[in-house]
Amino acid sequence: MRPGTCSSSVPAAANCFWLTFALALALYAPVAIAVLLIAPPSLGLRELTFLLGSGGLHLGYFLLLQRGYRTGDLSLVYPLARGAGPAIATAGAIVVFAERPSRLALLGGLLVLCGLVALSQPRRLVGRDGARAGAAIYALAAGSVIAAYTLWDAHAVAAVAIPPLLLEWASNAVRTALLAPLAVPRRAAVGSIWREHRTEALSVAVLSPLAYILVLTALVSAPVSAVAPTREVSIVIGTAMGAWLLGEAAAMRRFAAAAVIVVGVSAIAVG
Repeated sequence: MRPGTCSSSVPAAANCFWLTFALALALYAPVAIAVLLIAPPSLGLRELTFLLGSGGLHLGYFLLLQRGYRTGDLSLVYPLARGAGPAIATAGAIVVFAERPSRLALLGGLLVLCGLVALSQPRRLVGRDGARAGAAIYALAAGSVIAAYTLWDAHAVAAVAIPPLLLEWASNAVRTALLAPLAVPRRAAVGSIWREHRTEALSVAVLSPLAYILVLTALVSAPVSAVAPTREVSIVIGTAMGAWLLGEAAAMRRFAAAAVIVVGVSAIAVG
């Protein structure tokens, strides 16, 4: 979907999100049902708590990121959010799961921090540029939620033994249900988005869940501190799209900062 389609207002974002969530729910339903029939997992109160919590955390991430896009540039908001996420998740994995990253991984965390500082330029976030400061705050908040849902979902698939596909599908069902009171009364607007952006909506509905199912599958046996950073190669791609395709300012500085972040997350993953 073209930039701005889902970021002009909260209702518009809810319509876009709900459409892609509902499509993904329908498209992946046969596979989820097959998982339940072939290898039915335990679905007690503990498992349901993780399913509901995952849906709420992921929805919070989407809404925070969307709010950041409304107030700031893609090449600022996306790298900040995606770079902060694995760094915080790695720190959380050390505390919560007693993981012990190597010195290389810790150096990678320091590089991520340096890249985030270079990207956000904290001294310019104060004063008159309130919109920029607000965008950075929303991006960092989204990064914190990324860390939270990464740790939550890692425990769900590794310790609670919820199948990755079922976790993503059920989490998506929760998101769809939570947004329904906003989107369903605006059926005409949702229908308009579908008619104008059918291909984009279907692409997101298929590829976004698939990508995260692969991440969850890796988290079944691999430590969070190794898996979480490997997702963030998209930082450079997002920065390039914002800086060059959308004509956003400070392209080279932001691209260089994003590259430092990618080197950092790569070091965390290798370490």
